[in-house]
Amino acid sequence: MTSTSNKPTNLLPWGIIAEAANGDTTAMCVILRHYEGYIAKLCTRTLIDEAGNTYSYVDEEMRNRLKVRLIARTLAFRVA
Repeated sequence: MTSTSNKPTNLLPWGIIAEAANGDTTAMCVILRHYEGYIAKLCTRTLIDEAGNTYSYVDEEMRNRLKVRLIARTLAFRVA
């Protein structure tokens, strides 16, 4: 009988999170880069013009707000 693992493979290393929580800017950039695609997906909006054509775009204001919130929550994270 074989054991299958449902363990996620693309997690951030604990050391990066701890360094970012302590204010390391390089580690914070790694975290922002890790979540870049997810943030873009959350901020994607659909626009329909007068002719009925559909356009998708990334709301830059919301993207920046989510990045700032991620930075703030990472800095507020308490490393035990």
